Amino acid sequence: MKTFYITTPIYYVNDKPHIGHAYTTVAADVLARYHRLIGNNVFFLTGTDEHGAKIEKAAIETNMQPQEFCNQKADDYKKAWRLLNISYDNFIRTSDTTHIAVVQRILQNFYDQGLIYKSEYEGLYCEGCEQYLTKSDLVNGKCPDHKIKPQLMKEETYFYKLSQFQDDLINKIKNNELAIEPEERKNEVLSFLKKDLNDISISRTKVKWGVSLPFDETHTTYVWIDAFLNYLTGLGWKGNPKDLPKQWPADLHLIGKDILRVHATIWPGMLLGLGIILPKKIFAHGHFSINGQKMSKSLGNVIWPKDLVEKFGVDGVRYLLISIMPFGYDGDISWEKFKEKYNADLANGLGNLVARVFNIVEKNYRGKISKTKFTTKFEKELAWNRKEIDQLFNQLKFYEILQKTREAVVWANQKIDQEKLWELVKSKPDKAQIILEQLIALIKEITEVLQPFIPETSKKILDTIESAKIKKGKPLFVRIK
Repeated sequence: MKTFYITTPIYYVNDKPHIGHAYTTVAADVLARYHRLIGNNVFFLTGTDEHGAKIEKAAIETNMQPQEFCNQKADDYKKAWRLLNISYDNFIRTSDTTHIAVVQRILQNFYDQGLIYKSEYEGLYCEGCEQYLTKSDLVNGKCPDHKIKPQLMKEETYFYKLSQFQDDLINKIKNNELAIEPEERKNEVLSFLKKDLNDISISRTKVKWGVSLPFDETHTTYVWIDAFLNYLTGLGWKGNPKDLPKQWPADLHLIGKDILRVHATIWPGMLLGLGIILPKKIFAHGHFSINGQKMSKSLGNVIWPKDLVEKFGVDGVRYLLISIMPFGYDGDISWEKFKEKYNADLANGLGNLVARVFNIVEKNYRGKISKTKFTTKFEKELAWNRKEIDQLFNQLKFYEILQKTREAVVWANQKIDQEKLWELVKSKPDKAQIILEQLIALIKEITEVLQPFIPETSKKILDTIESAKIKKGKPLFVRIK
């Protein structure tokens, strides 16, 4: 059985999960479910990143100990993923003692190899990013992500010799040994790597909430070194580079584009230092804007998963998140756009089609009709191709897959209208039955494709089709006014 190992980023626990976190996680869940359906042995990892200055500060502000604060926030993520029906296999936390032990073992490994050295660093430090920025990273003197001026800091720190892996990284990315998608993201990384790749600071003395360096307990490790190792510790890895989990290398690291650079440089640079094979692919998706504005708590436009589910239901939210824009690119969203798409694609589209067909079968054929395959004649008329859809799944072209299911639903609803099927069942019942058999076969095909996206609704439809007696039942998606 082929393995498929997929990860999300581990999410930073300074806040509760919002629509951006949900977008990445639902997309990963869609892929995990798809690979399970085609018979692969899937391991789907997600979790939380729990160390660093921001967490320490946030805990103090809420009068909590850092561990207590992290426990609460990690639970918020678990609740959100249960709400969205996320089928992860493990939820890793960087405050887990087993993870911390591996981080320290790897730090000692690097130190023993001479890959870590002590020096002094002076630079512009953004607390929001928890990393040093260059002047070229800034916009109007501020961090482009956090809109704050970084602090000029000078401190004793340990460095990791990332620079010595620059040529190796370039070659492996160029030849797709470490594939980066979409293509423009790959080009961005290669453009960055054309410049001198600096060694990276990996420790701080002023942050107490972190993993202490085993060779110098006055320092705690910089958050990225700690965080990246989750992709191995989440599989139960104990830190021996010669004894890797059977799921490694990762088939896919799914991330937002804002953390691509570190994933494409620091993380593979660490693995090269350990002599460990690199992940197969990093896919960096785009970001949402909301009514043309960046999502921000200060603007009051943050969209929370719970609010979405209350409005559109679990499967409705899953479908909307993945269908609203081509995966890999930026897009603009709004509550109004979600409502329009929900009504068009789900309530008036799939839900209406299933209700119409099941209703006609129940009323005119006592709920019993022959099960058949979707035939070549209809396939040509519709241009429906399951093999092509499988290829689109492998290319992470979710938007294009859902376009095809939408087109099939529209075609089927039009077929009912053109044939006046509600009249044809009375005037030419044999002809009507053939068309109905084909429509049910098509609904089954559409639903099988949609299973990873809307698993609960898909199960209802498929269970009804396979039942002894087809009934219309309750509406799958209620139109929203």
